[in-house]
Amino acid sequence: MDSDADDILVRGMKALTEKLGAVGTQRFISIISREKFDYTEWRQEYFDSTVPGEFQQKALEYAQNHPYTGDAERL
Repeated sequence: MDSDADDILVRGMKALTEKLGAVGTQRFISIISREKFDYTEWRQEYFDSTVPGEFQQKALEYAQNHPYTGDAERL
């Protein structure tokens, strides 16, 4: 595995653990591993069910409720 893939795995696990905790992260990985999960298909189904402008509206609401504070991690 290359270093970029390693970095993504480490950062992904960190994000999952921060949001879900250790047990929740393990359950998430177990569900994803057990289920035949196709992210591309899920994403297409998700966006097919949204009305035009809905995603943009949600993004704007998120940005208003979570203003940039300047403490982002530089990639």
